[in-house]
Amino acid sequence: MNPLSTAALFVATALAEIIGCYLPGLWLQSRAPAWVLLPAAAALCAFVWLLSLHPTAAGRVYAAYGGVYVAVALLWLWQVDGEPLHPWDVVGASVALAGMAIIMFAPRD
Repeated sequence: MNPLSTAALFVATALAEIIGCYLPGLWLQSRAPAWVLLPAAAALCAFVWLLSLHPTAAGRVYAAYGGVYVAVALLWLWQVDGEPLHPWDVVGASVALAGMAIIMFAPRD
């Protein structure tokens, strides 16, 4: 799988997980009706399915996914929650993404 496809799949996976957790959070805070639990469940099912699409060892995928999740969660914080990012947020996400790139794209025998 090429790096662009891998990154896109990780981003889609992260969005599915975040949506699957965000919607129940809204419901628990009484900011959304109970029906939001249905798309939340669908998003979490999509999250699991998307993780399974990576053609490498599951442990490596989970480890690398964590780096992308950090970056996508911070983008969510900025775009959806309306919180400005601190420069250290950007530095931390960059380090996490660098770790993901090393894990997923380093040459292996």
